Amino acid sequence: MPVDLPIAPRPAAHPAVHCGNGRFPGRLELMPPVPSRSVEVAGREVVISNPERVYFPALGATKYDLVRYYLAVGDALMITAGGRPALLERFPEGAGGKSFFQKRVPPGVPPWLETTTVSTPNGTRSNALVVADVAHVLWAVNLGCLGLHLWPYRSADPQHADELRIDLDPQPGTGFDDTRRAARHVRALLEELGITGYPKTTGNRGIHVYVRLQPRWDSTAVRSAAVALARELERRHPDLVTAQWWKEERGQRVFVDFNQNAPHKTVFGAWFARPRLTGQVSTPFEWDELDTIDPEPMTIATVPERLGTRGDPWATIGSHTQSLEPLLELAAADRAAGLPDAPWPPEYPKAPDEPPRVAPSRARKPD
Repeated sequence: MPVDLPIAPRPAAHPAVHCGNGRFPGRLELMPPVPSRSVEVAGREVVISNPERVYFPALGATKYDLVRYYLAVGDALMITAGGRPALLERFPEGAGGKSFFQKRVPPGVPPWLETTTVSTPNGTRSNALVVADVAHVLWAVNLGCLGLHLWPYRSADPQHADELRIDLDPQPGTGFDDTRRAARHVRALLEELGITGYPKTTGNRGIHVYVRLQPRWDSTAVRSAAVALARELERRHPDLVTAQWWKEERGQRVFVDFNQNAPHKTVFGAWFARPRLTGQVSTPFEWDELDTIDPEPMTIATVPERLGTRGDPWATIGSHTQSLEPLLELAAADRAAGLPDAPWPPEYPKAPDEPPRVAPSRARKPD
C-alpha cells in the first residue's frame, strides 16, 4: 500500500478521518468548516482542536499534518513505544515556541485514556500517560506534544527495565561524522559481546543505540552496564569517545551519556518528531546506512515514504530480547580493578561508592 505523505494542501473544509488499521489515513467525509477535526483510530475517537495551527514553520506543517504523520508510522512506533509511560513536553504554539514538561495527566481526560503511576528520584509520584495505542499519541499531540519522552520499562512491569539506551552526544568541536565513528565502535563492542544494537538518529546531531533486554534487571543494573560500556569505549578510543561526566573533562569528543539509563530517566522515543522548525524525526535506521544517514532530511514529510519503501529497521527489536550479563561482567571487572561508580545526576541521592559530586576544577585541593 503506498504511503499517504503527511504534508498536503489544506482542504476547503475540515473532514473527519476514519482510519481502518491505525497506520494510514482512510476515507474522508467532508463536513462544514469547524475549529476541530475528529480522528478515529484504534477504535477510539480523538478530537484535534485548532488543526490548522502551524507547528513546524520552516516546513509549513500544521498540527493536523503531525497527526497524519503519526497515523502513517503508527505500526512501527507502537513496536518501540507501546505500553510505555510517557513524559509530556507541550509546545502549545508548535516548534520554536515556549514549552513545558508535564508528567501528570491533566483532569478531564477521555475514559479510555490509560495511565500509570511513575516516580521521580526524590520519590514524588504522579499519574503518567501510557502509550497504549496510536490514539493515545494523538491525544498527546492535541495537547501540544510534538513527541514523547519514554520510560525504559512497560507500565505492566515497572520493576524491570527492558531497554539499554546508548546515547552518543557529540560535544562542542565535534560533528555528526564523529558521532558516526563512535556508533561504529559501539556496534563493534556490542557484537564482540554477542549483543545486537539498533541505531536511530536523535533528530539532531546525536545517535542512540538501543538494546532490547530480557526483563530481568532494574534500571540501576542497566545504568551500571551503560557505565561499563562507556568506560570500555573510552579505553579503546580515547581520542574520540569520553565517559567523563563533567563537561570540563570531555574535550572535543563524543560523550556516551550513561546516566540516560538512571532510574526514572526518560529518553525521546523512536519515530517521534523533535521540536525543530523543520520537523526532524528521531529515525531508526539500518547499520549499513551508518556511513550515509543524514538526520536533516528525516522529517515528518519524508519519513513515512522512507518507511513504506525500506520497511521498519526495528521490526524485530521486540522479538530479540537479550542478556545484560556480558556488560555486567565488564562492570564487575571495573569494580574489581578499583574503579568507583561514575557520578550520578544532581537530583539523585548520593550513591555509596560514588566519587565526590563536584566538578574537578571546583574540588577542594589537598593541603
